[in-house]
Amino acid sequence: QVQLVESGGGLVQAGGSLRLSCAAAGRTFSSSTMGWFRQAPGKEREFVAGISWNGGVTDYGDSVKGRFTISRDNAKNTVYVQMNSLKPEDTAVYYCAARTPAAGAWRAAGSYMYWGQGTQVTVSS
Repeated sequence: QVQLVESGGGLVQAGGSLRLSCAAAGRTFSSSTMGWFRQAPGKEREFVAGISWNGGVTDYGDSVKGRFTISRDNAKNTVYVQMNSLKPEDTAVYYCAARTPAAGAWRAAGSYMYWGQGTQVTVSS
């Protein structure tokens, strides 16, 4: 089992940067594929980024590719997403999620077993 707690959200102007962190508790973190998702009011949950258990493979949603970078530190049981060149349309609640590596498509929210409580990111124009 994995418990996840996100932090680092806040209010930022368009063009600015934020780094979100997700601290994990649980023995299986280092073997878990990790993902970041976001959900804006009235919209479906959207895949932002994913990273393999050892950080060797990453994937990004089309809307954030080239602006966001996901990374992890297994020694600290933490996964990060560095968000640069933020746009108002990036405004959402951002969620960290964990899954077993063989659970299916990374971009499918339903393939993730554990979720954090979310952190709000607001980008002003």
